[in-house]
Amino acid sequence: MGLLLVENITHSYNPSHLFFKNKQSAAVLSDITLSIEEGQCLGLLGTSGAGKSTLGKVILGLEKPQKGQVIFQGIDLYDADKSTRRSIRRDLQVVFQDCYSSVNPRMNAEQIIGEPLQNYETLSLKEHYRTIGELLETVGLKADDRHKYPHQFSGGQLQRINIARAIALKPKLIVLDEAVSSLDMVNQTKILCLLNELKSSFGLSYLFITHDIKAAYSVSDTLAVMEKGEVAVLCEDKSQFFQLEHPSVRKMVESVLSEHPRYRSIPK
Repeated sequence: MGLLLVENITHSYNPSHLFFKNKQSAAVLSDITLSIEEGQCLGLLGTSGAGKSTLGKVILGLEKPQKGQVIFQGIDLYDADKSTRRSIRRDLQVVFQDCYSSVNPRMNAEQIIGEPLQNYETLSLKEHYRTIGELLETVGLKADDRHKYPHQFSGGQLQRINIARAIALKPKLIVLDEAVSSLDMVNQTKILCLLNELKSSFGLSYLFITHDIKAAYSVSDTLAVMEKGEVAVLCEDKSQFFQLEHPSVRKMVESVLSEHPRYRSIPK
């Protein structure tokens, strides 16, 4: 069994509005089965509304599915007791799309990164400062940046703070939900390089949720495409992805713009 096994996950949201109370619930996820091995990255592609982020929430334990199992390190996440789930949570971290709303603007970098350490570790003040400094330097910032507040960082720098917080407890799996999509191209490239370096250095596993095929390809080992709440394509060898003839893949590939405007064409 791999690090993570998502098996036959089905989930829907029941309409709560008075005018729609008799309307049949819409299936957001339908019989999803995926797995992630240790040290591997699964790139989860799909357009807006495909169900990617909902699946991410299910895996993180934030959205209980109506059917199916999430098996993390051999433990059923939704069948575990509170103490076990807390222990699992240490090894399962997340980086969201909006780096600004992901942090408390009144907390400095030290407090933001140190939050999981305070929840799970018992460190002396000296060890705490040393660990924060090392984490900041690991993500390409300076140890002295621990005194700065979110508004004093650029978007790319603040996302590095979020990544530092995510790796603080040396987790097994990080869910990256559109983690680079709000950044400009330069910062996207830098963050993707950082993610690859961290994956290699710490043996991390990622679930990389995105609509950006280039970003997914640069960090992923395997690729999956979601469409209307289902896994339309699962490609174990990403080098074969661009040769797949599945309509969902062809549509995504054809939508990719060339790096240089001169070579871009508008679909007819």
